[in-house]
Amino acid sequence: MKGALTPILSLVPMLILLALTSGCGNRPEPAPKSLPVVRAGCQGCHADVLDASHAMPCTDCHAGDNTATAKFLAHQGLLARPAHPDSMGKVCGPCHVEMVTTVATSLHFTLKKEVNLVRQAFGAREELAALTDIPPAAAGHGPLALADDLLRRRCLRCHLYSPGDDYPETHRGTGCAACHLSFAGGGLESHAFVRAPADRQCLHCHYGNRVGADYYGRFEQDLNAEYRTPFRPGDPLSRPYGVEFHQLAPDVHKSAGLACIDCHPGSQLMAQAAGPACATCHRLDQARVARLANLTVRDNRVFIIAKLTGKQLEAPLATDPAHARFGATTDCLVCHAQWSFQDQATHLLRLDNADYAPWEYLTVQGSSAVEQLLTRGLETSNVEPVMADGISGAIRPGIWLKGYAQRRWADPLIGADTNGRLRIFRPLLDLSLSHVEEAGEVTVDGVRSTAASQGFRAYTPHTVGRAGLFFRQRLTPNCPPPAPPTP
Repeated sequence: MKGALTPILSLVPMLILLALTSGCGNRPEPAPKSLPVVRAGCQGCHADVLDASHAMPCTDCHAGDNTATAKFLAHQGLLARPAHPDSMGKVCGPCHVEMVTTVATSLHFTLKKEVNLVRQAFGAREELAALTDIPPAAAGHGPLALADDLLRRRCLRCHLYSPGDDYPETHRGTGCAACHLSFAGGGLESHAFVRAPADRQCLHCHYGNRVGADYYGRFEQDLNAEYRTPFRPGDPLSRPYGVEFHQLAPDVHKSAGLACIDCHPGSQLMAQAAGPACATCHRLDQARVARLANLTVRDNRVFIIAKLTGKQLEAPLATDPAHARFGATTDCLVCHAQWSFQDQATHLLRLDNADYAPWEYLTVQGSSAVEQLLTRGLETSNVEPVMADGISGAIRPGIWLKGYAQRRWADPLIGADTNGRLRIFRPLLDLSLSHVEEAGEVTVDGVRSTAASQGFRAYTPHTVGRAGLFFRQRLTPNCPPPAPPTP
C-alpha cells in the first residue's frame, strides 16, 4: 500500500501550486511599473527659479534645444557658462552693454596690478594690460618664465575666467556670475541674479591672508599639519576655504552690520572709480559724502544706509584733536588697525618629478588641485605631477608647491610711503622661486624677487577698531629697513 501511494503523494505539491496560480481564470494582470514623465524644456529637468529681470527662456542665454526631451539632444550647442568672459559680451552685453564694457577694463577683471607687481619683481620690463597677456611658458626656464607659469597655474585662481577652487566656499561662477549668482557649499545656491552681492560672494575670492578675510577677523593658519587646529583629520567642513583659520577681532564696520558693498559700490568694483576714504563718512564734507549713494547728512550728522539690510547707522565724526594734528601726514589705519598680516618669506617651488614624500605634512596647500595630487601621490605610485593652466585649461608638467618661513598676525608695521605719509606695511613681495626638473635637477634654487629689498609694501588692512590710549606710540616708524638686494 505504501508503494502505491508514493506516486499520488508526489503530485500533491504540484496540484497545490496550480491551484494557487490559476485562481478562477480571471486574475488581473500585474500593473506595469510607471515610467518617469519627462517634460520638454529645460525646466523639465532643471527646476531653477529665475529673478524677474531674467525670467526668459533658458536658451536665450544657454543656447541648446528647449523643445527636446532627451538630454543629449537638449544639450547640443549648450553654453554652460554664458557669463564667462569669453561669452559675456555676446550673451550679457545686449542688455548690459555699459556694464560689460566698463568691467572688462576694471582692476577686478584684468588683475593688472597684481600681475605686473609680481612680473616686475622677477625682471619684467614691460607692463601687461591683463592677466590673459601673461605668456603661457611651456617650460619654466629662468625666473621670469617661472613667475609667468606660477601666475597662470597657481596664484591667479580668483580671476573671472576660473570657477574657483574645489572647496565649499571657494567655488563660484565665472565672469558676471562670479559676483551676481549666489554659490554656497561648493555649488550654485540660486539661479536668481542678485544686484547687490552679499559678503559671501566677495569671500569666494578674498579669503586666505588677503584683505577681505581680515574684515571678518580671519587669519589663515600655517600649512604644516602639526601647526593647524582643530585636529579633525578628513573633515572638509573644517576647511571651507582650503586651510583652517584663526578667528581674530573683526573690523568694527563688520560688527556694526556693514557689508563690503556699503563702502565698495559697483562704480568702484566694476569700473575705474576711486575707492572710498575714511573721511568720506567720518568728516562733514558734502563733496566727499556725495561719493557714496547710501550716505546722507542731517543736522550736521552723517548717516549710512546698509544696502543689504536697510539699517541706518550714524558715522561718528573724527573730532578728536589728534586727527587735525596728524591727519595730513598719517593714514587713519596707522592708529586704528587692530592687527595686520605679517606672513614672511613665501617660498614657491615648481616640482616636475614625482618625489612627493617630503611633502607628507604639507598636503594642505590652499589649492585643491595640488592637495588632491599630493594626496594621491603619497597613497600610490605613478601619479604624474601636472597642473592645469587657470586661463586656457591646458594641462602642463609640474605642480606648484608653497611654504612660508613664518605666518603670523601682529601689531602693524609702520613706515613712510614714497610721499612721506605714514602707512601700514606688509611683506607682500618677499618671494623666492625654485624649480626641480623631471630628472631631479635643481635648475632654479631660491631666487628671490628683485623687489625683496622692497618687500614691505604699504596696504590697507580691514581690521579697524578704536585707536586706544597709546596710539601715539604708533606714530614712529617701526618697519624694518629694506634687505639688501640679491646679487
